[in-house]
Amino acid sequence: MKRTTGRDRTITRNWRPATQAVRGGTARSEYGETSEALFLTSGYCYDRAGDAAARFAGEQEGMTYTRLQNPTGEMLEERIALLEGAEACRTMASGMAAMTAALLCQLEQGDHVVAGRALFGSCRWLTDTLLPKFGIETTVVDARDAQQFADAARPNTKVFFFETPSNPTMDIVDLKAVCDLARERGIVSVVDNAFATPALQRPMEFGADVVAYSATKMMDGQGRVLAGAVTGTSAFVNDVLLPFTRNTGPTLSAFNAWVVLKGLETLDLRIRRQSENALAVGRFLEKRVPRINHPGLESHPQHALAMAQMDAAGPIFSFDVAEGRTQAHALLDALTLIDISNNIGDSRSLMTHPASTTHAGVAEDKRLEMGIGESLLRLNVGLEDPQDLIEDLDQALTAAGL
Repeated sequence: MKRTTGRDRTITRNWRPATQAVRGGTARSEYGETSEALFLTSGYCYDRAGDAAARFAGEQEGMTYTRLQNPTGEMLEERIALLEGAEACRTMASGMAAMTAALLCQLEQGDHVVAGRALFGSCRWLTDTLLPKFGIETTVVDARDAQQFADAARPNTKVFFFETPSNPTMDIVDLKAVCDLARERGIVSVVDNAFATPALQRPMEFGADVVAYSATKMMDGQGRVLAGAVTGTSAFVNDVLLPFTRNTGPTLSAFNAWVVLKGLETLDLRIRRQSENALAVGRFLEKRVPRINHPGLESHPQHALAMAQMDAAGPIFSFDVAEGRTQAHALLDALTLIDISNNIGDSRSLMTHPASTTHAGVAEDKRLEMGIGESLLRLNVGLEDPQDLIEDLDQALTAAGL
């Protein structure tokens, strides 16, 4: 590959996703390094004062300040955009920075948002608590029913915001149906695709306008750094999103960008193997627990839709125990291999009790409306041998009385 090949869309857009994930966006320096260079710098220098003026005026290409551009960050942005099938991407310091920016950059006082009720806890805080502080009203709907988006839409509705699969109940949203409704009404559809990543699901192929990520999860995939990303058209990213991020500063560090670049190289391999492992573990648990939410299982009420939209069901699912928090915590405490952790997307298997961790900040009535009761546990299945995971779960279930 030549020094500039990885940035040439006329070439890279014809590569298949696995190749894009390894080589897309790469811009080699004059040294010809094989691994992407890590540019740990906050600022840049100019040969002449006129060059600085021209760059700030937008008349000359080049870097000005790492809050706006960084060579390592730009490589990651181009790689994610390629995988997503998007024109452009901006990376952020965390997944929640990405979700916040994707919404606030295009909303103002008097606007209205229709949001899926089954969102990550902090995303529900955005819709339920933060947006109203700025005079932006949100109507929350059951996103599994596309008609509810249509019924809730108003003349001042600017955004449909939803997550599929949802965290942690694994609700599936009909991407095409909801995105078509948005397009028909001139509403921007914003999709949180963190659970699936573009390796398993590409919402823009179904009509989504904006796709946002916690790259902390599967994109890094090894529990190392925080990162987020927002993808969309060049017009959205450069004219709507960039002015917001330029002046509010949710900038991804160059080091974290470099780590996620390395993670993307193995994303396809990891997420497919973890999906296989999760299906095996899910089939075991299906026989042992009162209820399981795994879209890869035929028992999931939206299994057919999930498999029509996704290449695989992913490594994350949830299930219920029989007797509430006490039994759920007892099961967690009995685990010897699987870690108790509120994170997901790691190569290690992790389990948490959402009602007391990730969604603890959501009011109880809203948690129950989302389907997150005291009996619910969420499991991120890693790269371990699935039989070892099954044996650990088997003894933990027995210890907890299941």
